[in-house]
Amino acid sequence: MINHSNAVYREKKLALIQKVPTPITPITIDKESRHITLAYFDQKSTVDYIGAVQGIPVCFDAKECAARTFPLQNVHEHQIHFMKEFEEQGGIAFILLHFTGEDEIYYLPFADLHRFWMRMRAGGRKSFTYEEVDKAFQVRAHRDILVHYLEAIEKDLESRE
Repeated sequence: MINHSNAVYREKKLALIQKVPTPITPITIDKESRHITLAYFDQKSTVDYIGAVQGIPVCFDAKECAARTFPLQNVHEHQIHFMKEFEEQGGIAFILLHFTGEDEIYYLPFADLHRFWMRMRAGGRKSFTYEEVDKAFQVRAHRDILVHYLEAIEKDLESRE
């Protein structure tokens, strides 16, 4: 759904966002089908998507959870560091989080993610709840854009001013 939305954004010249491939090293390749049957990850991946929206650099990760609680172990420390450095360079970092049980998608600004992360590091909860997510950042479909997150980026930018 996100890839489709990014394709529509690109067609409409609203944004240019690319899926970041995860680098792998093949171990075993099936000679007949030429498919990789065993591989390992070369390095830690940063985020799932990176690009620009109307001249503003953006990076984000896509996550989902079936429960009403999102475990922070699903976000890696190197991702937090990358997103923090990305924002320090003037970019916007966030997570698109699909609560599958509610069938709702939320834009979680990096500031909120970082707050939950620091709470965990200080000995608090190792997760955050559906109730803690700002419902003003719910992402909905809009015509042919299945995950219309540009509105949430705009809201995020306005809250920073």
